[in-house]
Amino acid sequence: MSENPAFQALADLSAQCRKSAHGLPAQVEAAPRWSGIGFSVLGQRFVAPMSHVAELMEVPGSTRLPGVHPWVLGLSNVRGRLLPLFDLAQFFGGGLSAQKKHHRVLVLETGTLYSGVVVEMAFGMQHFTADSYGECTQPVPTPLAPFVEGAYHDQSGETWPVFSMARLAQDSRFNNAAFV
Repeated sequence: MSENPAFQALADLSAQCRKSAHGLPAQVEAAPRWSGIGFSVLGQRFVAPMSHVAELMEVPGSTRLPGVHPWVLGLSNVRGRLLPLFDLAQFFGGGLSAQKKHHRVLVLETGTLYSGVVVEMAFGMQHFTADSYGECTQPVPTPLAPFVEGAYHDQSGETWPVFSMARLAQDSRFNNAAFV
């Protein structure tokens, strides 16, 4: 039986490829990672858990509402849904920076809450190793302290306090935007 030259050429090529192929990299145990959305309020950086933020967007146009606290910016129509907008800095007794082009909205969505929180700046997704989590040792403005749940430290040594949007959503002052 004569061998097929095309088949022999493919078999030789296959053997050469196996000889020069690199092995798979060694499997290394990677530390578990945690991800959140970085933002700033009252001039300080924070990170919110990804599970607390449904969306990150530019500040949409809104309609002011009568009879509400000044930190309620108004209502915005976002893809057919009414999104209440809140100035987080003003809620905590401060104000947003003057550079409106950097302001962003963190959209909170739970079973009962759909709201947009306007922050001074967003830094996008931040990733940390789970073992970099610990107690927040850096000073946090007093009104924000009850909403901080520990902190992560990035590779450059920066501390990112974890801001709980879930706690904010449960805060009675935040849920009562109308003047009484």
